[in-house]
Amino acid sequence: MKVDKKYRLTFTKKATEIVDKMSLEEKVALMSGNISVEDMLKDFENPNADVHYNSRPYPAGGNDKYKIPSLRFCDGPRGVVTEKSTCFPVTMARGATFNTELEKEVGKAIGREIRAYGGNFFGGVCINLPYNPGWGRSQEVYGEDDFHLGKMGSALVEGVQYENVIACIKHFAFNSMENSRFDVSIEADKRTEREVYLNHFKMCIDSGAASVMSAYNKYKGEYCGQNKYLLTDVLRKDWDFDGFVVSDFAWGIRSTVPAANAGLDIEMPNTNYYGENLVKAVKNGEVDEEKINKSAIRIIRTLLAFKETKDPEEYPRKVIGCVDHIKLANKVAEEAITLIKNENKILPFDKDDSKNILVLGELANTENIGDHGSSRVFPPYVVTPLEGITKDQLNSTVIYNSGKNIEDAVNIAKEADRIILVAGYRDFDEGEYIEPTEELGIDQENAIGGDRKESLGLHDEEIALIKAVSSVNKNLVVVLVGGNMIRISEWSDQVPAIVMAYYPGMEGGSALSSIIFGEVNPSGKLPFAIAKDDKDLPQVKWISNKQTYNYYHGYTKLEKENIAPQYYYGFGLSYTNFNISERAITIINDKLTASCKVSNIGSRSGKEVVQLYIGIENGGKIDRPIKLLKGFEKIEVEPGQSKTVDIICPLDSLKYYSEEGWVYEEGVTYAAYIGTSSDPKDLEKLIFTI
Repeated sequence: MKVDKKYRLTFTKKATEIVDKMSLEEKVALMSGNISVEDMLKDFENPNADVHYNSRPYPAGGNDKYKIPSLRFCDGPRGVVTEKSTCFPVTMARGATFNTELEKEVGKAIGREIRAYGGNFFGGVCINLPYNPGWGRSQEVYGEDDFHLGKMGSALVEGVQYENVIACIKHFAFNSMENSRFDVSIEADKRTEREVYLNHFKMCIDSGAASVMSAYNKYKGEYCGQNKYLLTDVLRKDWDFDGFVVSDFAWGIRSTVPAANAGLDIEMPNTNYYGENLVKAVKNGEVDEEKINKSAIRIIRTLLAFKETKDPEEYPRKVIGCVDHIKLANKVAEEAITLIKNENKILPFDKDDSKNILVLGELANTENIGDHGSSRVFPPYVVTPLEGITKDQLNSTVIYNSGKNIEDAVNIAKEADRIILVAGYRDFDEGEYIEPTEELGIDQENAIGGDRKESLGLHDEEIALIKAVSSVNKNLVVVLVGGNMIRISEWSDQVPAIVMAYYPGMEGGSALSSIIFGEVNPSGKLPFAIAKDDKDLPQVKWISNKQTYNYYHGYTKLEKENIAPQYYYGFGLSYTNFNISERAITIINDKLTASCKVSNIGSRSGKEVVQLYIGIENGGKIDRPIKLLKGFEKIEVEPGQSKTVDIICPLDSLKYYSEEGWVYEEGVTYAAYIGTSSDPKDLEKLIFTI
């Protein structure tokens, strides 16, 4: 049975009856985490596979007397953080698959492993929108587009909750600055707020998400964890959200009364401001007990709904890191890896016994699965690019060089038949910012993660290596590793092939080798535009107490300002060729259906992502993007085969937000763009009215 909102609400009566019997202290106990901040910080000290942050589920609430299970939290946007789990590609990589069904399978696998650990609460559906790709934790989200974030996030929610695990979407809201996350206050106008930064949260809630996590930052001067506008006015009143809200960990709320009155249901993972302090605030009349009752009902109702629903399967320990989950991690990596340049079809490299293969770069020989903050997974193993290539090329000579000494690398490159150069980032370049503290034994020089404050390009030494090697050998592919857009304008015209691998997970090296040597046809699409210049993107003061998020960012900003990116949003090459034809638009009742025929006119099987964008033809009175993604569908087509694709778009998604709420712009003509990327040359326009 699907544990959706309608089903959860059937437990309201039972939850209310229990709450009516509980003391104030018992109700408040439901709202309180059971692990101290000190214990959590100790888990971060010298992390290893046995002891690390969330190495066991973190408990909160629960009541044996009334048979209410505790909330048992497991983190992990790229896999379960607890113990040793399957490590999938980071969320940004999974966004590049544009495959909601595959993402739902990832959710199911994560849900199974959480259940095997004894958990029931997943805190890893991260759907914040990066205002600028330099945001350190943007690897934890699906991309830069609101609609895409909502669709992919909804798929993860549905997969996780299929296994009777409560899915928590985070961080609500406007959380896309890392180093200043505890201090910055975000400003945005109402249209920007609703259309760009909150809509994907609503999509996930409408898809059944049962929990929300607040954010560390402030919105319009008030911390999000005690922001009544966000937690009550938007979530409860406007969206009719039935689930519960938890604080971001340890520092997600800053005082008792404002948080409780704002609608923050559970303080996680510790009890600092709630517990005895909240009981006292109620008795002093600072918090109405009815607010406590409502929180308790929401918590109990949700926990009972998931507890009393029949499990679709059993969850023995052996499902953790099982063969099926590892195969899934490999498949996701294969579908995520994005071929963005392939001059003269240099790729795929043919397998040949007599070839010398040079693998270059420190990252080629590094277990690099993403940042080392709260999303860090400890898998049983990690296949590096070097290991994956070496394993697949047993009859070839594979030579590795770190590239630290450019002169040595160039001399070796002169004699190589093929060169695979891996460059990009790792945990100390970007990720969750672990601030220097005495408790963690981290000084300023060894701080972990954070935003990319200086540049969105590669490190200077990597650029120098690429230029030097490409000058002596053009049989070269550059593989980029990172969590968001990496600017490549300084060197991209000097190399024939470029692959974006993101952080591809524990099976990343195997998947990368399969792509490069043609065992798998690439089908990933960029979930962001690659700008030619950092200045073309929204500017952010990363260390700041205040930052304004404007309406335009990413591909919408570039297109609005008529700035061509180096590579367009939704772009990705294949080893075969597709033809899109017979595009059509039909409108029946409240739905628009965009259809087309996709033909594989190449020589091998491949997958294509058909994308639907909609804009206003010849502008309009309301300032709006040239076009916005409103649908996508990924299909596999065999050589010589054609398939019809239908993409359904609710007409309500064509509305804009005004003082009166969501409304249609009157008297306008719409343009639907159907194709394979946001690049105008990859799209065909169809005009329609509603």
